[in-house]
Amino acid sequence: MPRFLRYGLIACCLGAGAPSFAAGQATVPLCFERQEVLPWRTLDGGGLNFELLGEVGRRLGLVFDYQSMPWKRCLAQVKANQVSGAFAVSFSRERLALGGYPGTHGDQGQADPDKRMHVDSYVLMRRKGTRVDWDGKRFANVDGRIGFQLGYSVGDFLRAQNVPVDEGSQQADELVQKLLAGRVVAAAVGGGDAVRLMRTAYAKDIEVLPVALIEKPYYLLLSHAFVAQHPDLAERIWKTIEEVRTSPAYRKRERELAGQQGGSH
Repeated sequence: MPRFLRYGLIACCLGAGAPSFAAGQATVPLCFERQEVLPWRTLDGGGLNFELLGEVGRRLGLVFDYQSMPWKRCLAQVKANQVSGAFAVSFSRERLALGGYPGTHGDQGQADPDKRMHVDSYVLMRRKGTRVDWDGKRFANVDGRIGFQLGYSVGDFLRAQNVPVDEGSQQADELVQKLLAGRVVAAAVGGGDAVRLMRTAYAKDIEVLPVALIEKPYYLLLSHAFVAQHPDLAERIWKTIEEVRTSPAYRKRERELAGQQGGSH
């Protein structure tokens, strides 16, 4: 076990979300959204996010305890220090109140994109035959609300565009059902979700606009308590994410799985 894990790591100080160092091995609880997002993650522990974190854990002598839950609850548990972190989380200054990103210090700074887990995009989905549009700079023909999932950062982007929004959906499938029912005129969904949805029966009635709404890096967000108690370990985790992500073996694996998803990322 690396020497930096042996000293000053008292799990009780961090409460329920603390890493456990029983039997000489560190177990770090992390939450993630209870939804399949290809090629990044599946509910049964597959996908590139888990492969990346698995290799990070092997290199550092850590075991990550993955807990799936609704996204807003996951972020709330990080803020309450009930888990040690969450993935995959895009950066926003408002989320600095929840936890720490690589490169940030308290409520200051910007996340370091070199230490991201991956990059993904949001796209706009509409019913076939409707006219709502996005050309990369502005919306057109928006005659109702644009939906997005509860707690998703794309809501900040939509509000900045001064379009009416609907944030009432927990899952991407629920959002598409709302779109098909005419309760929203379009849906802003993640690129991985869009790939999956367009492989379902929904595809006959919906289409994805060709220009992405926004592209973002996604990070491992660590709780403030974890970073405060284990600053060196937090930095090592983020640095090792960069090292694994840029390694030839992981890059090859990323090309393989991204190719299976139609190269959408």
